[in-house]
Amino acid sequence: MKIFIIEDDEMLAHEISSFLIRWGFETKIPEQFDRIMEEFSQYRPQLVLMDINLPYYDGFYWCAEIRQISKVPVLYISSRNDDRDKIMAMAQGGDDYVEKPFHLELLKAKIQAMLRRTYEYKVKERVFLEDKLYFEWERKTLFLGEKEIELTRSERRIVAKLVENRPDVVTREELMMDLWDTDEYISDGTLTTMISRLRSKLKAICSREVIETKKGQGYYIP
Repeated sequence: MKIFIIEDDEMLAHEISSFLIRWGFETKIPEQFDRIMEEFSQYRPQLVLMDINLPYYDGFYWCAEIRQISKVPVLYISSRNDDRDKIMAMAQGGDDYVEKPFHLELLKAKIQAMLRRTYEYKVKERVFLEDKLYFEWERKTLFLGEKEIELTRSERRIVAKLVENRPDVVTREELMMDLWDTDEYISDGTLTTMISRLRSKLKAICSREVIETKKGQGYYIP
């Protein structure tokens, strides 16, 4: 799913873009804000994130222009919180409105809901750990490109726990408690062996350390 991020705050635009890419979306940020329609037509996104305060013309103008040629969902992201702005946004063809500052998880939830409603398509939640390495939540499976990485049941639980808390550290105690839910007794030594084997397996495939150690605390995926 391709998302066109029409936001002139470069830092925020790239923060949103990086976050969405980690969840399996493709993104594009405008190169020239006076040629939005040309870039829109070339990119053909499935969803547009639209700021209101933009160079040349505001987001209301561009949304109205988009509506002349496309029914693509438009989600406004703006610091303008006046009800009149929200009414104008909807009047010009917008589908939803999120006020800045917002949590990126909220933005993702809004995007997924809009995509499901619009395309009747369930977005597969993929967390990209690097360029081609990603974890698919639905099946709790790790992939490198289109190739599934074979993991044991316990290794899946470990990876899922680390991905869920990324980039924070997960303590050894937390991992052991999570693994005990599988009705398998895990000792401190068993966990050490599991982590060692898992790290070796991933390093052999990815040619780098995927799981890092925080000495005296636990493990994390950066």
